[in-house]
Amino acid sequence: MKTQVHSIGVVDSIRPHAEDDFWGGEEACITLAEEFTSEALQGLAEFSHVEVLFLFHEVEPTKIVIGARHPRNNKSWLAVGIFAQRGKNRPNRIGSTICRVIRVEGKKLFVSELDAINGTPVLDIKPVMAEFLPREEVRQPMWSHELMREYWSRKC
Repeated sequence: MKTQVHSIGVVDSIRPHAEDDFWGGEEACITLAEEFTSEALQGLAEFSHVEVLFLFHEVEPTKIVIGARHPRNNKSWLAVGIFAQRGKNRPNRIGSTICRVIRVEGKKLFVSELDAINGTPVLDIKPVMAEFLPREEVRQPMWSHELMREYWSRKC
């Protein structure tokens, strides 16, 4: 089955290339594609957060991982399957981040802490609703806490 997915917008960000850490406080703007009107964002400013689905467009097809690897290639962490980590070298190169809504201006959505680089194609935007968040405590391995230690820190 062949399915086509099209970008609904593009990210305008100060980062030109992916980096592993220090995404805290970063602001970005998502501008909707030409075929959309401002009505597509109508009511979104009433939500505190959105989930943004995007394409890791700079990942070379030869770098895609379909098995296990050491997260961030750190040999001190056990190799885990690509679906047990959030690395960018995923089979479909799809990223997902929950961001704070700053404001909506026409066809532009301004968000905080979107870990996508300038020019990133946006695949979808969804409002975050408490009812879709985990209904029980989130469990994760220690290496993932270590990996994320500086991820949402601010650049010095």
